[in-house]
Amino acid sequence: MGKNKEVIRLERESVIPVLKPKLIMTLANLIEHSSDRAEFLKLCKRIEYTIRAWYLLQFEDLMQLYSLFDPVHGAQKLEQQNLSSDEIDVLEQNFLSYLFQYVIFRRGTGIDRTSDFFFIEKVDMLIGRFWSYLLRLTRLEKILCRRPSSRSMEDRKKNDEIPTDAEQDLDVERVRLENMELSASNLLGKVTIQEPTFDRIIVVYRRASTKSKPERGIYVKHFKNIPMADMEIVLPEKKNPGLTPMDWVKFIVSAIVGLVAVVGSIEMPKADFWVIFAVLSTVIGYCAKTYFTFQQNMATYQNLITQSMYDKQLDSGRGTLLHLCDDVIQQEVKEVIISFFILMEQGKATLEDLDLRCEELIKEEFGEHCNFEVDDAVQKLEKLGIVSRVSHVERAILLCQMNILCHVSQRGVYKVQLGRSCHFLPFLQLSDLWSWV
Repeated sequence: MGKNKEVIRLERESVIPVLKPKLIMTLANLIEHSSDRAEFLKLCKRIEYTIRAWYLLQFEDLMQLYSLFDPVHGAQKLEQQNLSSDEIDVLEQNFLSYLFQYVIFRRGTGIDRTSDFFFIEKVDMLIGRFWSYLLRLTRLEKILCRRPSSRSMEDRKKNDEIPTDAEQDLDVERVRLENMELSASNLLGKVTIQEPTFDRIIVVYRRASTKSKPERGIYVKHFKNIPMADMEIVLPEKKNPGLTPMDWVKFIVSAIVGLVAVVGSIEMPKADFWVIFAVLSTVIGYCAKTYFTFQQNMATYQNLITQSMYDKQLDSGRGTLLHLCDDVIQQEVKEVIISFFILMEQGKATLEDLDLRCEELIKEEFGEHCNFEVDDAVQKLEKLGIVSRVSHVERAILLCQMNILCHVSQRGVYKVQLGRSCHFLPFLQLSDLWSWV
């Protein structure tokens, strides 16, 4: 009665799992000449300042849009704007477009393992399997259990198809009691259950609206270290667990024993009312005890959920958006720096070769794996004027020329922000901006 293995395929992530200071210093130490090393460090700072400037106005738009849908004060601001329903819908779609552009849905995966005897859980599992066997044997499963639609089965088959680059993905086996092989060692000894975990999860939702009072507030919450089996705890509406198979067995056995005792007492020549009353009281009391024990377990379960949510929630609302904005900038900066370093060392490369070399560099120097976003990195290098495209081959420009081009690029970015202080560019004076314009 063993179950087939349940394997989850996790795609490689595009996030570079290396801290930016460590990345920059490691790459700088690989440069032979000290003068080039100093120019490289200076360039890395200017790249970050420029990319921050690119995203600054977009992030401001994102924050202004969120202020209209903030669950706390957003409704008041929408009333002050006197916007129609269609206009609010447009603003809402704009906010979601900005948000989903910056959200990296799954950032970091791991494996959660727990070892224990799980005696009660094993008993529940055995009862559940026996009940499923009875349903299949009596053919009641087709009546009581709703079969999945053919469309959902087709979608599942499509999702199960292995892509061409499947060898680059990570296969993680879900080891649960439900698919555990029945044996004496598994039932009586310690077992280890295993679940994939998601290091970061961002949940975006809105509460249900009523006809009299439509709900416009958008909730954004950020969680950490969520096992796949516990994904439900991050959702706003959680399904409370029902009676366990063991509880149902207690109820059914108590009812049968009580019914047999009552019928046997009634069939006696001289049925004693007090005997029947005592039997019924005992059965009802035992059932009530089982029910109230279940209610107590439910209260404990709710407390555990609340504590787990408190421990695993990182931030919400505006704090989550600010965290996202900074993460996007860090990711973009690391992509540009790594791709430029490869081009600087190699001289020229195709997109495919550059992608491969960047991933190899991350693996060799930092021992990490990622699916490098080479297209995005090269696009920003071209926008900065650091590389040029010649017959679909990227070529790095000399370091001294690069810093000049990056300096000019920074001025072009800040030309539209003359009324603001240049806190992102400490080496660039405001007078320089005015003189350049």
